Amino acid sequence: MPAIFRLRLAALALAGLGSLAGLGFPAPQAAAQSVTNTLRYGTGLLDVPTAKVAPHLSLTGAYSGFGISVANRIVLDRSGREIAKGEAYDKWVSDGAITFGLFDRIELGATIQHYDDPANGGNLLGGFGRVLLLSQGKGFNVAVGARYVSSPSFGDQYPDEFQPNRFGYPDSRVVKNPSGRAEFSANFTPYAVATFHLPGLEASFLPEYDFSLTAGWGGGMFGAGSDLDFYGASDAAGLLAGAALHLSIGDGKLLHLMGEFNGFDLNTGVELDWGGVRVGAFVLGMEYADQSMFRSRKIGLTGSVAFCGGDGGLCKPSLSDRPAPDTVTLPAPPPDTVFVDRTVEPPLPTGTPAAICLSTGAAVQVVVTPQLDTLVGPNRVSIRNLRPGIVFAGVYAEERTWFVDDEAIELERRAFSKSGNPRSLNCNDIMRVGEYEGVPLFAERSAERPLEMIFVPVRPGVWQAYEYGLQGTRG
Repeated sequence: MPAIFRLRLAALALAGLGSLAGLGFPAPQAAAQSVTNTLRYGTGLLDVPTAKVAPHLSLTGAYSGFGISVANRIVLDRSGREIAKGEAYDKWVSDGAITFGLFDRIELGATIQHYDDPANGGNLLGGFGRVLLLSQGKGFNVAVGARYVSSPSFGDQYPDEFQPNRFGYPDSRVVKNPSGRAEFSANFTPYAVATFHLPGLEASFLPEYDFSLTAGWGGGMFGAGSDLDFYGASDAAGLLAGAALHLSIGDGKLLHLMGEFNGFDLNTGVELDWGGVRVGAFVLGMEYADQSMFRSRKIGLTGSVAFCGGDGGLCKPSLSDRPAPDTVTLPAPPPDTVFVDRTVEPPLPTGTPAAICLSTGAAVQVVVTPQLDTLVGPNRVSIRNLRPGIVFAGVYAEERTWFVDDEAIELERRAFSKSGNPRSLNCNDIMRVGEYEGVPLFAERSAERPLEMIFVPVRPGVWQAYEYGLQGTRG
């Protein structure tokens, strides 16, 4: 199949996923905080890495397996050309991996793809790592990483030096130096990748969802063997692409739909993250029939468990924050013009100008009289005379059960408890960092992550500090 045709197929598959998100299809929503697993190499789609990393102090154990079944295995000569049809091949291939996250910037891990005696290929063991270079949360992220897998060994049966293949099982036909062909070098696989996160449409009849696009380049396994007919049908020069929809199906539960092109194959899969316990299914080589072991469809299953050390339990996924309205709307003041023989403009009440910082992050200018009465609008009308019609924009915690009962709240997998008395804040000094049960959360603009203190809007102009590490109750 020509390379351009395979790339068009990949583009069509990704466009199809994108159109589902654009039409509001109840597809998965993913935030920057949501993470999916590759089959063997830590976080990512199925075989394509993404510009995400495992959460800080998280430990994930993962398993994947798929079946290979072909009627006749291809027999090759020394240059990798097909010369005959051999016996049937039918096997279930299993892989395991452990992934560890650090500082929400780095992930490291180890993989085992085959463990057997030398006559059957020996041990295929490896390691992998990734560093997040640019992180804009639900925006544009960039990462670099690498994978290493040891070569299979078939004892004294063959004189050749072998290489691991992209499906993670030993194959005596995959040699490092096929006669008259380019070197097959797949032990070390470096890559660079970028991921862009898009929030889903907001509508009352739709579940919450997000959408992510990934593109990048990789060496090693992402390009090695592309000139061997039995192994790769085309050369994509190491280009990678993928897309995913992340759908919220309840508190701390996400469903991920994934599609990718890894330089050789069009793959698709689904993963359910039930609060840190993940199960999924996938199909590799969607564009193939059953031409050979490498060019055939393969159906498999995945499973993993993720523990977050900072939370002391399973990792709960989440979607990206939704922006809160930032418009302050005040009703028109009552008429203040009286028709008499002559018009006299009454003097405006005096007081001290002040600014009320709302939970939208915007400030409203008011005047406070010596009697502590709050005046609003150009005519300085008492807010008490306007109630209940006066409405300040935003969502506040004043009547929330967790606020009244002094419960701890959670942000970025960290628990925060009330600290000190309510206070007023300047909107220019704070920024929104998330939300808790619909109430927006703020921190000082100069604060560094991980955050030690956040602020909760109690009512317009009144804020309560919450501090990490204080003793409190959990809801």
